[in-house]
Amino acid sequence: MNPKTIAEAKKIAGDVKKVMRGVKNVEVVMCPPFVYLPMLAPLATPTVMLGAQNAFAEIAGAHTGEVSFAQLSQFKVSFVVVGHSERRAMGESDDMVNKKVLAVTGEGMTAILCVGEKIRDKQGDYFAVVREQIVADLKNFSKKSLDDLVIAYEPLWAIGAREAMQAREIHEMFIFIKKVLRDLFGTLGDSVRIIYGGSVFPENAGEIIRDGFVQGLLVGRDSVNSKNFGQIIREVDKN
Repeated sequence: MNPKTIAEAKKIAGDVKKVMRGVKNVEVVMCPPFVYLPMLAPLATPTVMLGAQNAFAEIAGAHTGEVSFAQLSQFKVSFVVVGHSERRAMGESDDMVNKKVLAVTGEGMTAILCVGEKIRDKQGDYFAVVREQIVADLKNFSKKSLDDLVIAYEPLWAIGAREAMQAREIHEMFIFIKKVLRDLFGTLGDSVRIIYGGSVFPENAGEIIRDGFVQGLLVGRDSVNSKNFGQIIREVDKN
């Protein structure tokens, strides 16, 4: 639920657009709270796009307090975060996430599907956890919609920590997720972009991209800090 005001949200969006004028290799998706989307829609560009933090799987109906994907499409929303760890912590199941993935891609938007383990055990059971999430969340997912899918790997134990995962461990999970996608969709699964989220800062963003081999970052606390977020964008652009 950040930032607290529309004035702050507009300032962040404006600052990001200024940074992007000198950037060639990066696309930015801004995912503000629902209430700011109508005011930020005019600021969207081909490289600074709008996304939503969540949405409801049904198109319309008696679902007080919910916002549908169909409603979001009116405000230049082209991406939707689905299955974020905070939503899962509120009780969102894989079945609910699956319905949302199918709904958002059905509306012609891109789903940013978040997956990740709660703990990292020494036995390597976390690989099975991530695999089970991906398989369940992509049930009945069409190969034709793979271009509208991004996998965001966000290990819960790394969120809010002082440091992100080691780049080599991120790369290891990147390879594993690629294998799971290939098992599900064959070589077409290789086209799915994989990004990383969890304690991303200007100091480690470049290394995560360069040595983790991921194709983007899901930035949390520093996404509402214009200076730090701008530095992250520049670090990614260099790598």
